[in-house]
Amino acid sequence: MHYYKMGKIPHKRHTQFRQSNGELYHEELFSTVGFDDKASLLYHVQPPTKILQAGDPKDVKPETIHDKQLKHRCLMGFNVSPVDDYLQSRKPVLVNGDCKIILAAPKKGNSDYFFKNADADEVIFIHEGSGKIRTQYGNLNFKYGDYIVIPRGTIYKLEFKDENNRLFIVESYSPVVTPKRYRNQFGQLMEHSPFCERDIRKPEELETHDEEGDFLFYIKKEDALYPYHYGSHPFDVVGWDGYVYPYIFSIHDFEPLTGRIHQPPPVHQTFAAKGYVICSFVPRLYDYHPLAIPAPYNHSNIDSDEVLYYVDGDFMSRDNVERGMITLHPGGIPHGPHPGTVEKSIGKKETKELAVMVDTFRPLLMTTHAVDIENKDYYKSWKK
Repeated sequence: MHYYKMGKIPHKRHTQFRQSNGELYHEELFSTVGFDDKASLLYHVQPPTKILQAGDPKDVKPETIHDKQLKHRCLMGFNVSPVDDYLQSRKPVLVNGDCKIILAAPKKGNSDYFFKNADADEVIFIHEGSGKIRTQYGNLNFKYGDYIVIPRGTIYKLEFKDENNRLFIVESYSPVVTPKRYRNQFGQLMEHSPFCERDIRKPEELETHDEEGDFLFYIKKEDALYPYHYGSHPFDVVGWDGYVYPYIFSIHDFEPLTGRIHQPPPVHQTFAAKGYVICSFVPRLYDYHPLAIPAPYNHSNIDSDEVLYYVDGDFMSRDNVERGMITLHPGGIPHGPHPGTVEKSIGKKETKELAVMVDTFRPLLMTTHAVDIENKDYYKSWKK
């Protein structure tokens, strides 16, 4: 992201910055990829290192299914049962060495503890629900259609307004960024980008909690969840600046790129990372060549797995689509529109579809959670 600052910071970094009682504020460098990538500097009232107790880790590695069956899959995402606790609600369904795709239906947030994912950046898509995310960088209000982008190592709490919440989450083992082709040499989003800096919501409401006590953390590292007790409140930051912080981008602010003939999926790209991309399919006008076929052509995605998460609206290339449904079209075999949908699409002027796509360049493995919600006959759905 771009440079941003909140609260009080000294004129010069790594210099004396004192509290009203004469004590120094405690500077913390929050850096990524060692010292080679983006970083922020935070100033704490208390040192952020006061560990009281470290508990035994809990293994949360997803159990994968190695069935070696190359076929199209369909998961009924809304069949994931709601769970009170936020962390317990997170069910990984598709995973590889670059990312995890997770479904969650939390009734509540994590009000009793703080969470830090030290493994991965997180992109949390809000399908149903609204509320607030609280972090050491400040707070952000979220609602339906928001992507919450959380850099790895960010300490956060989620608060929901009610119990009806559905989340589509991507854990990324590399930093999540905007596509390079959208940015100029200075990092500014250019005129051809389908969104710009005005669409990105940055942290607000910097809360400074000067509190000592016993504060429970759960820290995720290498598929283990570590319980930690710290002696001071993590949200005791009086100011910070830099390039690392959580932010929100709404899928409703993505401006679609259209053409005279059918445009390929890269025009829908929203985020990039190592080994995969995230795309947004939004309401848009169809192609306007007089002989255009709005339905997508058949595609042999030889080198990538295509995951589509259906959010809302009508999907003219698919039959029997439900909200929260996930389709996996694996690399190596062709996929395409269902029978009859190509002719049916001709002459249509627009689509109201809303979906999130994840294309990975390494195969995805299904988990036991995915098996529980799979429509096992989906691969036969291209038969007339």
